[in-house]
This record gives sequence, C-alpha cells and structure tokens, in this order.
Amino acid sequence: MYSREGCHLCDVVKDTLRQMEGEAEFQWQVVDIDGDPELREKFNEEVPVVFIDGRKAFKYHMDGRQFLRALAGRESTGGVS
Repeated sequence: MYSREGCHLCDVVKDTLRQMEGEAEFQWQVVDIDGDPELREKFNEEVPVVFIDGRKAFKYHMDGRQFLRALAGRESTGGVS
C-alpha cells in the first residue's frame, strides 16, 4: 500500500486491511511515498494505492469485501507468489 502521513483516506484503507487480515491469508506493507521522490511524483495525487501481486487494485478507497474478491481472483488465476 502506497501512503503518506496525515492522509485520512490512507488511515481508512489501513484499518480495512487490518480488519481483513482475519478473513484471508495475505501480507501487506505500507510504503510512504514522501520518502522517495520518484514515488511521490508517481502517486502524489492517488494515495492511498493498494497493489496486489504488483498490480494496482485500488486507489483512494477500498471495500474489504472487494479486496477479498480480488485476492480470491488472484488465487484462481495462478497469480499467487
């Protein structure tokens, strides 16, 4: 998840990811875009951005059930890494 400090939408998505941890097996990490000029330029107006297996899956908002469906779709297509 690409994020930045002081981003309310980022906090909401982080909370959703924490809630979904009990629903499915996945690992996630937060990358602060402000710590990298290249990431800041690329995602400055898009945070929060959630990637699943290197592919952009959500930006700005993320529903927990939609996230679980995206994870399930990844598994059914053999994209688990």
